Amino acid sequence: MNFNETKKGKNVSKYITTPIYYVNGEAHIGHAYTTFIADAMTRYEKLKGEDTYFLTGTDEHGQKIEESAQKNNKPTQEFADEISATFKDLWDEFEISYDKFIRTTDEEHKKGVQKAFEVMYAKGDIYKDFYEGHYCVSCETFFPETQLIDGEFCPDCGRSTNIVKEESYFFKLSKYEDALLKHYEQNPNFILPRSRANEVINFVKGGLRDLSVTRTSFSWGVKMPASLNDDKHVMYVWLDALLNYITALGYGSDEANMKYWPASTQFVGKDILRFHAIYWPAFLMSLDLPLPRTIGAHGWWTRDGEKMSKSKGNVIAPKEVADVYGVENLRYFMLREVPFGQDGDFSQRAFIDRINSELSNDLGNLLNRIIGMSGKYSDYEIDSVDVEKYHKKELDAMHAILDSLDDFIEGLQTHRYLEELWKLFAIGNKAIEEYAPWVKMKEDKKDEALATVALVANVLAKASLMLSPVMPKTSAIIADALNFEISSQSYKELIVDKKLLKLFNIKKVPPLFPRIEEPLMAEAPEAEPNKKEVQKQEAAKKEEDSLIEIGQFFETSLKVGTIIEAEEVPKSKKLLKLQVDLGEGDLRQVVAGIKEFYSAESLVQTQVCVVANLKPAKLMGMVSEGMLLAAKDEDGLCLVRPEKPKKAGTPIG
Repeated sequence: MNFNETKKGKNVSKYITTPIYYVNGEAHIGHAYTTFIADAMTRYEKLKGEDTYFLTGTDEHGQKIEESAQKNNKPTQEFADEISATFKDLWDEFEISYDKFIRTTDEEHKKGVQKAFEVMYAKGDIYKDFYEGHYCVSCETFFPETQLIDGEFCPDCGRSTNIVKEESYFFKLSKYEDALLKHYEQNPNFILPRSRANEVINFVKGGLRDLSVTRTSFSWGVKMPASLNDDKHVMYVWLDALLNYITALGYGSDEANMKYWPASTQFVGKDILRFHAIYWPAFLMSLDLPLPRTIGAHGWWTRDGEKMSKSKGNVIAPKEVADVYGVENLRYFMLREVPFGQDGDFSQRAFIDRINSELSNDLGNLLNRIIGMSGKYSDYEIDSVDVEKYHKKELDAMHAILDSLDDFIEGLQTHRYLEELWKLFAIGNKAIEEYAPWVKMKEDKKDEALATVALVANVLAKASLMLSPVMPKTSAIIADALNFEISSQSYKELIVDKKLLKLFNIKKVPPLFPRIEEPLMAEAPEAEPNKKEVQKQEAAKKEEDSLIEIGQFFETSLKVGTIIEAEEVPKSKKLLKLQVDLGEGDLRQVVAGIKEFYSAESLVQTQVCVVANLKPAKLMGMVSEGMLLAAKDEDGLCLVRPEKPKKAGTPIG
């Protein structure tokens, strides 16, 4: 059997899964992250026209669930029903595009698990024996004494283990040790990110012990197949749970959807990677089924640098965040904020910064600008007829970026995908500043002005298509304003065939991303600061803050200005009030702290470099509408000026 079967030469279906979430508590921000990234990848594949199936659901068996139900004084099934419903209701509210929500208490799932057990038993891969060892109820896992902490505590969760001796059926995991190592070697993308593969490989090289796959000490689980006539055993929760990925497709019953197997991408948290990268492929090998193409293991989320826990009161409920900030903003932040595989930190301040800077400034304002310009110059009509004539350079740069995006999705790097995608908005914003349509209109170059507006409309159209897997509703609003629909047909025309928008009338839309000035949720309780850790974080943040992306640079509008008037500000030792001409009638009042180095008279009719898109500020009651660039050292301050006289308003950059 070729365990890496890929149906070469055929139209391969895509199958994307989240782990099934354990019903011992309600959904937290980590569950949301896994689900968002799987949903985004599903939407991306469907946008490309791929036949894609998306699975999520809940894991509801095991001793831990049985004990939790007892603590809540509820029948186990009723307890599982209630918690499972909270997950499904939340994903439905978030409009997660799953094709099936599986529950391990579904009868079809149980039948599939029983069939798989029979197949592995008949093959000789399952046998009966006795097991005695240390068992962690929380992790539903046995550990050899050599792996325990202080001879007692679970190496994964730190809780105390129990010594358990019971009759058990065992799966011959050791039989597949060499086959697993060979598969890892031949398929370097089987575990992503690749940094995670080493820990799995080292674990397998350390030697695999046969795996206990049934229990007799509790009853809440899938019963044994009737053919074995052994009712006192129930399936081990991990055998039961992992098989959901094929029982959801009909394994053991109606197998029509087994056409989607093998899975293209299975997303898991790093804490359950071992089960998915060792046990799961070994089970599949035993069943003579091909292995998934990629197991993607993501990191954990902290809050403001602190591990989340109920005792600290800092656990983040995704619904609470979505209700306040919007689910689309939350999706964008989580998929943009952290490289896949690394741990991420949820900070309201970082969240707000991304909304204001990237969503509001880069994207929202760009759409508003072309709506305004098209209304003023062409009665909202936009025609791409002259875009290639005047903007081939920008079109080539845009299409090069679009062509690169697929590789980032293939590598599960959504943060890089979005980082590259945002370069399109930088192209649009830079084009407006560089080609200044308002100037072209005054120079009677209407064709050039309208070509720039149309260029930006096409930037927004193509970018919104590629943003739609992450922000489907926002992208649909942009697409509607630009008179097209987000669809696989639009993807083919605008992305694959690189066509431009046909003649259309743009629609007005309200601002997509209103700026947020202050946090809208209560801050997490402050933890006792660790002095060394604080210093380390401050140093890292200082280093990080000193670096910017090219798109951030293009957010700043720098222009040459001519000082028309200058006067001292009474009662101030430092301030001068200047009137600065930025061209085309744009006269700005700038209040600058340079009086100690320049007299007002010496500045009149000289040129300076001005930051032209700063939010107006008040200094001593006077409005300042820009900032002068200057350099200061121990010898004093000097203004940054053009080497030669330039027309007022000339862009710098």
